[in-house]
Amino acid sequence: MSTVDDADRVDLDEVVTEFQGHMSLMFTRARSLWRESAAMVHPDLQPSGYKLLTHIARVGSSNAHQLSECFEMDKSAISRQVRMLEDAGLIESRPDESDGRLRVLTATAAARDLLATVRNHHSNRIRTAISGLTPDEMRVASMVFSRLAEI
Repeated sequence: MSTVDDADRVDLDEVVTEFQGHMSLMFTRARSLWRESAAMVHPDLQPSGYKLLTHIARVGSSNAHQLSECFEMDKSAISRQVRMLEDAGLIESRPDESDGRLRVLTATAAARDLLATVRNHHSNRIRTAISGLTPDEMRVASMVFSRLAEI
């Protein structure tokens, strides 16, 4: 292996290490953001419940089994969060017409309104954070996030 290859490898190792550090910080901030977002929706809502609620609202409807698979969460944890979301008036539950054992979960209008408020709040923060980037840099950042989501 030539010295240029060794230097490139060392540079890549340094970049990967730096990248991992930034990702770790981003995940820490994301967890804080989920806590903040959950509290904006309902004072008793846990971050995991917030993630379930946003997913249900985004896809239109879901059931506990699908949520358990999607989020790789224990069914009992899903059940507790679903119960809290129902008690708070954030989701509605009805029997699945094709399988009576399942309950179809949908976000209430109130939940969708609250989620829109939270989304607008965070969109403004993101716009401020990326305001110095060019459109091409924004597209590259979006592509990087998309690739990372596939890991």
